[in-house]
Order: sequence, then structure tokens, then C-alpha cells
Amino acid sequence: MKDSKYNERKEEFTLSTGEIIKRLYKQKKNVEFLDETALPGEFPFTRGVYPTMYRGRLWTMRQYAGFGSAEESNQRYKYLLEQGQTGLSVAFDLPTQIGYDSDHSLARGEVGKVGVAIDSLEDMETLFSGIPLNKVSTSMTINAPAAILLAMYVALAEKQGVSLEELSGTIQNDILKEYIARGTYIFPPTPSLKLITDTFAYCSENLPRWNTISISGYHIREAGSDAVQELAFTLADGIAYVEAAEKAGLEVDKFAPRLSFFFNSQMNILEEVAKFRAARRLWANIMKNRFNAKKKKSMMLRFHTQTAGAALTAQQPENNIVRVALQALAAVLGGTQSLHTNSYDEALGLPTEKSVQIALRTQQIIAHESGVADTIDPLGGSYYIEELTDKIEKEVKNYIKRIDELGGMASAIEAGYVQQQIQDTAYQYQLDVESGKQVVVGVNEYQSEVEREADLLKVDPAVEEKQSKKLKRLKENRDNQKVTKSLQELKAAAESGNENLMPYILNAVKVYATLGEITDILRDIYGEYRASTL
Repeated sequence: MKDSKYNERKEEFTLSTGEIIKRLYKQKKNVEFLDETALPGEFPFTRGVYPTMYRGRLWTMRQYAGFGSAEESNQRYKYLLEQGQTGLSVAFDLPTQIGYDSDHSLARGEVGKVGVAIDSLEDMETLFSGIPLNKVSTSMTINAPAAILLAMYVALAEKQGVSLEELSGTIQNDILKEYIARGTYIFPPTPSLKLITDTFAYCSENLPRWNTISISGYHIREAGSDAVQELAFTLADGIAYVEAAEKAGLEVDKFAPRLSFFFNSQMNILEEVAKFRAARRLWANIMKNRFNAKKKKSMMLRFHTQTAGAALTAQQPENNIVRVALQALAAVLGGTQSLHTNSYDEALGLPTEKSVQIALRTQQIIAHESGVADTIDPLGGSYYIEELTDKIEKEVKNYIKRIDELGGMASAIEAGYVQQQIQDTAYQYQLDVESGKQVVVGVNEYQSEVEREADLLKVDPAVEEKQSKKLKRLKENRDNQKVTKSLQELKAAAESGNENLMPYILNAVKVYATLGEITDILRDIYGEYRASTL
């Protein structure tokens, strides 16, 4: 039965023979295999979180982009939107990710290299110049200083005259996976979790359409985990965030509907599809049975997918176009809500406009030419998919049980359990590649003697100097008395330990306090995290 809340893209899709494709295929009455009551949009959401899925609307095509200065990145965003991209995804440079301004000594040589440099609200204004924030959905891959970058986005929306109720997007805001797999942390776990729950509370009251966290398995997989470990450790992180929010006094059904997830899509198409199906089912049961969530939206696992960067090869880079297409197909067949497709040249450098266009066109071809979006849950009822989904679910539960026995995810991380599991899997995979057991085309089989040199995009080293000069001008021209006052108020609130810091961070951002200045206040109070060696 059609749900009136979800519109159809088109009433009829047909095969080349003219046969009309059904909206949804269900089990035949003489086959006792698939639970017919578990339809898309219904608990436990194995077949999809929405009743119409891509028959209602296609996934958001959200290409991850950012490099050099805010001006350069703004041009790339406008290019991508002109090419049919439907959402923005901001890549920040390493100094921004760890809370340093571009003129800091530790930022030297890294400004604008792997993402855009954002030092203040002024840079955010430039980054989105000519892009109305109520017309796009924006994802920001930022973790330790996520509250600060979100505050800049909110302040920019207010300057544009955009209502906060209209803002839609996501901040990654997932610090636990930084301790596990990525390393761009600043503060120790306890204050980091407080900043996260502060954003939960602020957004639940002010940004109803904003996803307050993107609980990320992507980087866990990139660090070398297998599909089961990616899912298990990601859901265990999710459990830890829900527990922290409840401990802070938040009601689960107030913040849980805005939790989102971020997964990797690797080369084994059917394993990835089963992983995504298991993810929805596991999370629905965790929220219902472990946290007593009542709202349907609290139990829905919505996720963004990115194709696997670790699978890209520098050898025969054009092969990566095929790899990305297969990985993207797996994500779509698995029911993703948004998707980034990597560019074929990313194993060599930053993507060029040409390679970015190919990556985006890959999604568009899957959406409009492949037929996989013409019916809801095209792989539902596959014997192999269903059995593999059950197997992954069982193995994930075993991992979560072990993590619970260790005292939860934070304790498991501190004990080195999670990191060791990933390292062991990554090491075994590398052995398999070196022995030839795992074939990587163009790397250990089917090599070419002569590799054609690729055209690469390079960041102008002058970006760093320009950013430093821009910062100097900003500090000379802003009202420094207001800046000092706002930072003092933030410090007092942080020292009290019981106030939500988001309003204070927002006040500081609005008077053009810089990312580094705000982070330094919190560094002085919270200290910095130093990882122990295994």
C-alpha cells in the first residue's frame, strides 16, 4: 500500500520489453523464507528505512570536496552543483581538523593540503559565498572541533537570513573512531564526549533537521578491518554515544532520531549489501531493546556511504573507475541515504575536475540507467543475501558482547582491544596480497610494464602564506574586546563543567574568534590526549 507521506518519483518503470516493474517484490505464498511483515520502512528496517526508498527519491549525491583556500573550494562546490550534485560534503585540512589556525607553527606545510583551511567565520562566509544554505544539504567531516565548525555554519546561516529550522546536513562529530583508527583527536575522551552531547542537546532544540553525529565505520574499514569488524565497532561506538547522552540527562527519543551513520563500501558487492541490511536490523533492535526507544525514527539507521579509498591503486589508476562503480552499486543495492564516489586519481593526489566529474557521473548512471533504483529492495529474498545477513548479524553481536564485557567501547579502546583486532586483520590481508591469495588487478596480477603519468591537481604552496595574512588582517580589524569577552565567558562555562558550551562557542564565532583561539581555551582546561602504544 502506498504511504501518502512518501511521494513516488514516477508512477511506472518498465523493462525493455515494456513490462511494468513492481514497486516492491514480496515472497510468494508457497515460499517460507522472507518475513513478509518486515516491509521497507517497518521495524527492523532490514529492507530499507523508508517505505518507498528510491521510488520515493534517489539518494543524495554528495561528493566530498575541499582543498587549498575557501575561494578555491567554493569554485569546486559550484562546479559540482552545476554538474548535478545534490549535496555538499566539506573536506577540511589537517590543521583545521586538530584545532590549529593556519599561522600556527604545527600547521606549517599542511595548510589546504588534504582539505580546505577554515580559520574563522570569515573563511566559512567565503566557502559558501553564493550558495544559499537553505537550498543545500551540507555534510562536514570534522570531529574534535565539530562544535566550533557547526557554530560557524549556524552563524553563517543567520547572516544569510536563513532560519535554523531550514538547515539540513551532518557533522561527523565521531571522536571514538579517531582514537581507534584515524588520529585527529584533541581532547581526552571524557571532555570530548561532553562536547558531543552538548551538540546533541543544542541541535535537538535549535536544528531539527540537522544530523548531530555521523557514527563512522568508514575509517575503521580504511584502517584494515573486515566488514564484520567495521559494523561491530561502529555500532559499539553508537551505543557509547547513546549511553553518554542519557548520562547527561537527554531523553533517547529526543536526540536519537538525528543520529546517522557513515559506512565504507568495499569490493565484495554481496557482502557489503548484507552488511548494510544487518546494520539496520541490529541498530533497530539495539535502540528498541537496549535503550527502550519508542519513536520509530529513533530505531532507523540512516547512513551515508563512501567508496573505499583503501581499494584505490596508484598502479593503472583508470582501473579505479571500475572499482568505484562496483562499490557504489553495492551501496545503492544496500539502501544508502547518500553516497560519495571516490575519484580514480586519488591514490596519486587530489582529484581533478575531470576525475570528479567521472565519479559523479558514476552515481548518475547507476541512478538513471542501471535499473537498480526502479524497484524497492531489489535483492530482498535472495537466499545468499539473507543467509549472509544473518551470519554477519551473529558475528557482530559476539563482538558487541565482548566489548560490553570489557566495560564498553571507551574501556575497550583504552585496553587496545579494538585497535589490535583491526591490526591483526589488516596484517593478514597484506600477507594475502603479497602471497597472491588476494588478487589486486594491476598490483600483484596483470601488471603493466609502463605506467602512463597522470595529470595531477596540486595545491599552491602560497595558500599558507595567504591564509596567515588573512588571519592577521582579521585580528587587526575585528572588535578584539568582544573577542576577549566571549573567550573569557567560554572559559568560565567550560570550567564549571555543567553548562552546554554550544551557545558560548557560537557567541565567540560570531565576533570572529578563530578556531585556534577557541580550541586553545578548551585545551587549557581539558588538556590533550596522548595515545598509549600497544
